[in-house]
Amino acid sequence: MDAAVRDDNPLGSYLKDRRARLDAAALGYAGPRRRTPGLRREEVAQRAHISATWYTWLEQGRGGAPSSEVLERIARALMLTEVEREHLFLLGLGRPPEPRYQAGAAVSPNLQRVLDAMPATPAFVKTLTWDLVAWNRAAAAVFGYDEAQPEQRNILRRIFLDPHSRAAQPDWESVARLVVSVFRADAARAGLSANAGGLIRELRARSPEFDAFWQEDQEVRAFGEGVKQLRHPVAGLLALAYASFAVDGRPELSMIVYNPATETDADKVRALVAALPEVIR
Repeated sequence: MDAAVRDDNPLGSYLKDRRARLDAAALGYAGPRRRTPGLRREEVAQRAHISATWYTWLEQGRGGAPSSEVLERIARALMLTEVEREHLFLLGLGRPPEPRYQAGAAVSPNLQRVLDAMPATPAFVKTLTWDLVAWNRAAAAVFGYDEAQPEQRNILRRIFLDPHSRAAQPDWESVARLVVSVFRADAARAGLSANAGGLIRELRARSPEFDAFWQEDQEVRAFGEGVKQLRHPVAGLLALAYASFAVDGRPELSMIVYNPATETDADKVRALVAALPEVIR
């Protein structure tokens, strides 16, 4: 019978399980006659600032689909992790929640080790507003990230405001248009006004091309896969096959990997890395 209930109402089963795992005493709800672990339904409702009746209906599979705002409140009330929050939205609405933008997001040591395990493959991690938060030595050798000042460690500023970066792109306009269309989608995820608005205003004021591309159309694209041509001042022309990967549990981050397209390109990257001075980041 319990299995049937779980299959018929997975959202209710998940909510009941999560509230049962909370420490009522630590949250100030300890008292006599608590015969079951965790929080009571009315206590979760109180923490979420919703009615106890509505929360009870959710656990019972009644009352229709909840709103995203209600699920956000419940996620906070139940102290869910990002993975648990995503699971809650998938059960309740059939889709993941909008990612939470974290300014200055840092990567874990494990993720940095993943980057460093690719010695001849430039790779980096960026935020939804295209700030660089981690990269490997190959990316430093090819793109010069170690030498960049903190304010220059933003891909959009480099493409639209840095003449050296622009000169390194054989087909700058195509690259710039792609970047704007991908950033448009990321900016919406990040929170256009609250988190990306300042960067957008800066770029529109300082780059006529960005301003024109931003206003020209409303196309949005995924970063996807492709081959990037790059003019390096030492290695000459490089061909790099790129792909974008989501960072599990960190929806505000993505990893971009540039794999040398040919063995000749790989040899060039290895030579650049070998010539790179040791820098402690």
